[in-house]
Amino acid sequence: MSVICFLLWLVLNGRITWEIVLFGIGIDAVLMAFLWKILGWSAEKESLFLRSLPIFLEYLGNLLWETVKAALSVLGVALNPSLHPEPVLVEFRSGLNREYQNVILANSITLTPGTITVFQEHDRFVVHALRREYAQGLSDSSFVRILKRFP
Repeated sequence: MSVICFLLWLVLNGRITWEIVLFGIGIDAVLMAFLWKILGWSAEKESLFLRSLPIFLEYLGNLLWETVKAALSVLGVALNPSLHPEPVLVEFRSGLNREYQNVILANSITLTPGTITVFQEHDRFVVHALRREYAQGLSDSSFVRILKRFP
């Protein structure tokens, strides 16, 4: 994490001088002390973060892909007069055990055009969808499959 923060410091500065490097090292040390002391960051948490990074990047790519597909589908409904919205509320259980996984899923559903998470408690969801087919298969969607692999 320290290396990532330091590299971000260098990128945001746009140039490398001794002054910027020394200030970066100092700011990085203060930031890491804050993370470790106040926020409870540890080497174990950093190791877990690094192990789950590939899965996280896969999830982000999947979210982007699903968002583009859904946006095109909603655009088709908006531009085609023969396609009418058929709003529906769907209730399902995700089967995800951890709260953070369910929160990520709820936010991902809301970010995807045509669907909104109306209610989420533990692994129980109520989702509003613009059309019935948008709500089909939410409990075994690619979002859920990837989130189940998170450590």
